Amino acid sequence: SQEKLTIGGYGQIDYNQPFSSDVRSNGTLDVHRMVMFFAYRFNDRTQFVTEIEYEHVSEVYIEQAFLNYRINDWLNFRGGLLLIPMGIINEYHEPSTFNGVERPNLDNTLVPSTWREIGAGFAGNLPDADIKYQVYVVNGFKSYDGSGLLRGSNAMRSGRQKGAESIMSHPNLAAKVDYYGIPGLKLGLSGYFGKTQSTLYNGIDKDNDALEARADSSVVGLSMIGLDGRYSISGWVFRGQLNYASLTNTSQYNRFTGRDLGSGLFGYYLEAGYDLLNKQDTEHKLVPFVRYEKYNTHQKVAGIAKNAAYDRTDITAGIGWWLTEGAVLKADLQWFGNEASDDYRKQINLGIGIWF
Repeated sequence: SQEKLTIGGYGQIDYNQPFSSDVRSNGTLDVHRMVMFFAYRFNDRTQFVTEIEYEHVSEVYIEQAFLNYRINDWLNFRGGLLLIPMGIINEYHEPSTFNGVERPNLDNTLVPSTWREIGAGFAGNLPDADIKYQVYVVNGFKSYDGSGLLRGSNAMRSGRQKGAESIMSHPNLAAKVDYYGIPGLKLGLSGYFGKTQSTLYNGIDKDNDALEARADSSVVGLSMIGLDGRYSISGWVFRGQLNYASLTNTSQYNRFTGRDLGSGLFGYYLEAGYDLLNKQDTEHKLVPFVRYEKYNTHQKVAGIAKNAAYDRTDITAGIGWWLTEGAVLKADLQWFGNEASDDYRKQINLGIGIWF
């Protein structure tokens, strides 16, 4: 029935125009993503939630697909394709919920959004303590599938399995605690711990030490922590995030695969915006903002030389005009720099974002 079925969605349409004084560049126009949301409530305890994502018009993904069962007021069981609770954007990435046409590059490179895997666990709300929590056992990044999938430039991003015929050789743990006890403030602490997955374990004799050692060379250990905060007061909106990841076995992994994966990843961003219409009696918002990002996928290395080009600094300044809560027009200017060059690449972005 209609009361049991919920339908929603979000979309993002972008125009990105790189520019420089020396080189001509074509701009790109893209229906970056269109996502349809469906939820079905079987009864007051049992619900199924899914999001179907179309990227760049032609690519289709399942972004979420999980069953939620409410055991009691503070404990829910969840199982299926789950968003990893790390940082802000990975869970709250609808375009009307963040400033800027594009998501922060920290969240594309280090986290990396949209990061989801198949697993199960528990989530809930403890209102007396002003705390929300999530804890899941999940499948991990794939590090090897005939070749090494992880690299220095974007760390773990190419290893996301996205629930698409995922392989599993090691279970992983993901958890987050959010505190909301101060008006206007939300604070989050995230953790992710485990090992990557490799096709080389499949079908080998358990007593074959040589093949076991070879498979072990294709696996990386990952421990990631994240801190995030959002604060709103009198039209001001501040947000920030910090992520650090320690990777083990990278020296062996890089020798085996010929890759240049770092053993330490670090990054943070700070952002401030102000709603110029906050004192007006209107549902419109007009928010100029600025965001500073610093992130390095070669913060630490083992057995290889650091690549200074992976130590990056991005600055984004722009404005968003919310026509209503779920519809926004965006414009911004970005500068992309790294420690290997004195030059900043520059780009103008225009975007339309909707969420309903």
